[in-house]
Amino acid sequence: MDMADVVNLEELQPLARQRMDKLAYDYIASGAEDEVTLRENRAAFSRIRLRPRVLVDVSRQDLSTQVLGAKLALPVLLAPVAMHRLAHPDGELATARAAAALGTVIVLSTLSTCSLEEVAHAARGPRWFQLYCFKDRDLTRGLIERAQAAGYGALCVTVDAPRLGRREADIRNGFHLPPGLTLKNLEGIGGRGLPPDQMGSALALYAATMLDRSLSWKDIAWMRSITKLPLVLKGIHTAEDARLAVEHGVDGIVVSNHGGRQLDTVPAAVELLPEVVEAVGSRIEVLLDGGVRRGTDSSARELWLMRPDASEAARIAGDPSFTYGGYSWDPAGSAVVFQRFPLATPDARPDVLIWVMDQQSVEVIAQDAWLARWLP
Repeated sequence: MDMADVVNLEELQPLARQRMDKLAYDYIASGAEDEVTLRENRAAFSRIRLRPRVLVDVSRQDLSTQVLGAKLALPVLLAPVAMHRLAHPDGELATARAAAALGTVIVLSTLSTCSLEEVAHAARGPRWFQLYCFKDRDLTRGLIERAQAAGYGALCVTVDAPRLGRREADIRNGFHLPPGLTLKNLEGIGGRGLPPDQMGSALALYAATMLDRSLSWKDIAWMRSITKLPLVLKGIHTAEDARLAVEHGVDGIVVSNHGGRQLDTVPAAVELLPEVVEAVGSRIEVLLDGGVRRGTDSSARELWLMRPDASEAARIAGDPSFTYGGYSWDPAGSAVVFQRFPLATPDARPDVLIWVMDQQSVEVIAQDAWLARWLP
């Protein structure tokens, strides 16, 4: 199979596997331990059934929505994923250009292979910065200040990774950054790159050395005190933590299990969504991260993030991936993926979903038609 034969995003994965270095592909594709949650993120959607309405004028459809007050052209954000240059030389620059062209947000990882300033210069579209909290608070403060100065619209703080999950593919491969790649955001400000030639995963060792395992709600309050940027917490699983997020004044939460890469055997993200939404109501924004592949999946009540990861076709919160695009079809990497396969297969895009569901907008679907029935 080559790109001319591909009719849906999942079919990009085997093409990427053929072309990518095994270390890079396994990093993108794998989950924690037995990968139960990785598989469940996708399987859970197959247990949902939609309830379409009929006899509604669908001659005009509107895919746009709002998040944190900003209007987006479609209900998809590009989730934070580290080290895009593992998949394509342009890395996060190409991803940012693709997001800008589509009128949506790129959420740039702290551990990116292009700096946050380079990404801001490459594309003028909306962007957020994903933040890991370091033991060195001056380093953390510096990242926040740089993101604000570079025009990022929000901080997306990862809260479910006090230590990295046991990602056995990375351990087996001795994951490390290839020559020429560095963690650009951390150069020259006290951070350091991945330690070379370690037994096991260099990324896991880096996280254990640098990231703050004592992270707690008081640190969220500290972040709120030093920036005017909206705060979004990524990695919320429960109604209890969702309520605490509201109490601590955050602006949004992402229901996420880190793509099945942290604690294995936790529920699929979409299964966690109802209790979280019920707990917070309309008080803060709620986004979903995990398992989305097709437009029919986007009928979930809130926005979803698209993540470039794989295995069985991935831990993506959208479809397999702009990283696959980088290696499956060279020219523009992620941009090509989004342009050729806007959100899913030609018969299952959100605009087609709107038509089939007899609704005029994704907002109406969110309010009315996602009365999903779970199969036994």
